[in-house]
Amino acid sequence: MDRIDVHGVRLEVAQIPGNPALAPLVFLHEGLGSVAMWTQRGLFWPEALCQASGRAGWLFSRRGYGQSDPVTDVRGAPRQAGFWHIGRHEPDYMHREAFEVLPLLLSRLDIREPVLVGHSDGATIALLHASRHPVAGCVAIAPHAFVEDVSIRSIAQARDQYLATHDDPRGLRQRLARYHRDVDNAFWQWNDIWLSPAFRDFDILGACADIRAPLLLVQGEQDEYGTLQQLHRVREQVPHADILTLNDCGHSPHRDKPHEITEALDRWFRSSITT
Repeated sequence: MDRIDVHGVRLEVAQIPGNPALAPLVFLHEGLGSVAMWTQRGLFWPEALCQASGRAGWLFSRRGYGQSDPVTDVRGAPRQAGFWHIGRHEPDYMHREAFEVLPLLLSRLDIREPVLVGHSDGATIALLHASRHPVAGCVAIAPHAFVEDVSIRSIAQARDQYLATHDDPRGLRQRLARYHRDVDNAFWQWNDIWLSPAFRDFDILGACADIRAPLLLVQGEQDEYGTLQQLHRVREQVPHADILTLNDCGHSPHRDKPHEITEALDRWFRSSITT
């Protein structure tokens, strides 16, 4: 585990070794995720996928998550401070990650045309990045291409659980605190923007139409944060996209069905990606 400086903000990064002749996998975490949260039930899934595919891997925690530096004044007025946006997130926060932060980080790590593997918010960031920047491939797991009522309901329930169990050692806040240097920074930067009225119009379907790289869309059929319409409407914009759905699986297929998704992604890499 290490940190890399991006315009004065230190981001937590981790590397998994693999074949340097193959395009590396770059993992983009969910809205409450981090480098450490890719490990669940004793399985570090990125490492399992890298070993199965023979590819190297890179992971990082976005600002305010994991061991990365926090967002300044995370619940304050939105504003720009040099390169970084601070205060509350605005509806374009994932665009900023995809078009500003990720390209700079990839350049710093000397990564060219990776295979992006994103989950939830990370999947949305992966789709946006792939719409403007060259990538060898893109895997979007449970992406949010537009806002659905089911997403808002589940995120509102998460807020209620977070507040109701604030001091409960078994509650949501304390469980998340195991993974985040500043758990309130991580939670509120995600929850506040998703539950803001301004975010209801968030929609990246038009941007997805510009994706030219191989694309695999993945979702659990029992996803509590989105319906399968997310995948089908993205494929309307990207006809060459492949779709994988998993039964008895919720919002996190790499946790609910780790072996199935690992095998499926390895097959897809071998059949669809040339580097």
